[in-house]
Amino acid sequence: MSAPVHSPVDDAAPVTVRVGDDGVAVVTIDRPRRRNALNLDIKRRLTEAVQALCADSRVQVIVLTGAGGYFVAGTDIDEMADMTPTSHTLQATDQVFTTLRHSAKPLIAAIEGYALGGGCELALACDMIVAAEGARFGQPEIKVGIMPGAGGTQRLLRTMGKYQALRMMLTGEPIGAREAHACGLVSEVCADGDALARALALARTVAAMPPLAVRAIREVVQQGQDAPLETALLLERKAFQLLFDSRDQREGMRAFLEKRPPRYEGQ
Repeated sequence: MSAPVHSPVDDAAPVTVRVGDDGVAVVTIDRPRRRNALNLDIKRRLTEAVQALCADSRVQVIVLTGAGGYFVAGTDIDEMADMTPTSHTLQATDQVFTTLRHSAKPLIAAIEGYALGGGCELALACDMIVAAEGARFGQPEIKVGIMPGAGGTQRLLRTMGKYQALRMMLTGEPIGAREAHACGLVSEVCADGDALARALALARTVAAMPPLAVRAIREVVQQGQDAPLETALLLERKAFQLLFDSRDQREGMRAFLEKRPPRYEGQ
C-alpha cells in the first residue's frame, strides 16, 4: 500500500485511509480503548471516507477493517444512552450504513475479533466478509433494551434465514466465524491475524476485473434479491446484453482467444 492519502478524514486517528497502486483502498477504524466502538464522530468520518473513495477514479475496491485485533465491538452505549428518536433523526445515526449499502465501489470487510451490534451491521452492509477464525458476530442489542436498527434484522433474515437470525437477535448471543460461514454470513474464514491479508487478496482480484462488469453484477444482485424471480432474471439479461456494447467485453474476449492478459479500461 502507498502512504496515507492526505485529507481531513485521515488527519484524525480514529479513521485512516490508504490507497494503493493496485486500485485497492483500506479504511481502518482505530479506537483501541473502546475496541473500535462506533460513535457519531467515527460514523461521520467513515461516511466521508467512503464517499471520497467512491469519487476517486484510482479506487476500484474498498476494504474496511479495524485496528488492534478487533473490527467493531458495537455502538458506543455511553453516547446512545440518552438519545431520543428526534436526536437519531437529526443526527442521521444510520447514514454510514446507508452510504456503505449504496457504495459505488465493492466493499470487503476484514474481521478480526468482535463484530457486534453496529459492527455486525457494518459488515453486513459490505459485499463480502473475510473473518479470522476467532472472530465473533452478534446482535446483542436486546440485552440493553433495544433492537438492531441499521440493517441487522433484515440483512440477517435474508442472509441466514428466519430461524438462525431470530436465534441471534432474540438471545443476543454471538456466533463464531465457522458457524457464521456455515450460515452464509461469511465469505471466507482464515487464520487469526490474516483477515486483512486475505481481504486484500480478494480485493486485488476484483480490482483487476472489468469495472463495468463488476458494477453490473453488483447492481443486479442488489436490486434482484428482493424482486420476483422473473423480474430479477429480466434485470440480469438486460445487464448482460448491455455489456456487449463495452470495449472491455471486446478486449476480454479477444485476450482470451489470443491467450494473453486482458487490459481493461472501464469503458
